[in-house]
Amino acid sequence: MMHALIIGGGVAGPATAIALQKAGITSVVYEAYPSGADERGAFLSLFANGIDALKAIDAHEPVLERSFSGSRIEFTTSAGKQLATARLDRDVHGDLPGPRILKRADLCEALQGEAVRRGIRVERGKRLAFARRTPAGRIVATFEDGTMDVGDFLVGADGIHSVVRRSIDADAPAPRYTGEDVVCGYARKAPVLAPPETFRMIYGKRAFFAFLTTPGGDTWWFTNISGMDGSATALSRDWKRLALERVRADVDPATDLIEATGDDVIGIRVYEMASTPIWHAGSMIVVGDAAHPASPNAGHGAAMALEDSVLLAMCLRDLPDIPKAFGRYEQLRRERVERLVATSAQMRKRAIPAPLQRVLRDFMLPRLLKNGPRNAAPWLTRHHIDWHEKLAAQ
Repeated sequence: MMHALIIGGGVAGPATAIALQKAGITSVVYEAYPSGADERGAFLSLFANGIDALKAIDAHEPVLERSFSGSRIEFTTSAGKQLATARLDRDVHGDLPGPRILKRADLCEALQGEAVRRGIRVERGKRLAFARRTPAGRIVATFEDGTMDVGDFLVGADGIHSVVRRSIDADAPAPRYTGEDVVCGYARKAPVLAPPETFRMIYGKRAFFAFLTTPGGDTWWFTNISGMDGSATALSRDWKRLALERVRADVDPATDLIEATGDDVIGIRVYEMASTPIWHAGSMIVVGDAAHPASPNAGHGAAMALEDSVLLAMCLRDLPDIPKAFGRYEQLRRERVERLVATSAQMRKRAIPAPLQRVLRDFMLPRLLKNGPRNAAPWLTRHHIDWHEKLAAQ
């Protein structure tokens, strides 16, 4: 029986472990953070394709239990003029499940908990230092605390700044900081509520602001901040104050919502990489953000990571030669994920356009949304994985 070392306990890591176990392969998940995973304060949308991937490995129930539905989206100007509305639970082909909304922390904890429930070992506080291949073709992972482990192959699910990606290819390009940050927060007893299951998206002159209200009555919000420096010290910024400065006197009712938020505010650097040239070498491979980091505008990072996890396990199940399995996995995934990266980049660039472009956007938006938002397009959300399909080498 093959044994895998999985680096990263966020979304892709435990999902890969669960999928590998279903394929008859054992694994251990190593997470660098003592209490879970990075960026645990953010929230995300998990579209139908992400839930479909979880269903393929029977891991969807814990995620559904921790999430709520967001089936509608409204676009308005900062003056309150409604530009367009769209459904997220239907497209040109008919009805489909709308996205599920949850905190990233809850998604990670649900997947880690499900992995542990199935007998998979999850080790926290284990940051990878480097990995090497033995003459016999196995993989030795060495951690910063000096401990080591050995497996038949290693999966890098260690995120945007992946150590595994650099171990595979020392010349791999670094993710590019886009010059934008996303600030998100959680307002309890907020003075403004969104309609049930509705994202309200507001185009301001200096910022883009969005919010929705949970079934329990809390309001979750985020805003994009551009023009910041990319230094590491920026992570200690007062994100709440910066968000207020950006939206004040521009985006209504953003100021009231941010002021109603306590200290539950987090800022996230936005990185992207158009393409990672090399995904695998020998017995090492990267998945999720380690392979294809995208800006969060399309909201499909988690779903793509889950698709990766399931399809990698299927390839290893059906193609027991590890390099051939990795090659088949890349054939199945690269075009799709790079199309998503490009789509998300395009959405990011159009969030705060120049004044003349703003007029054109406001005119064209209802027409562009006639068949639904770009990130709810059928090629994305109707992607289906059949666990019982047998994958052949190509």
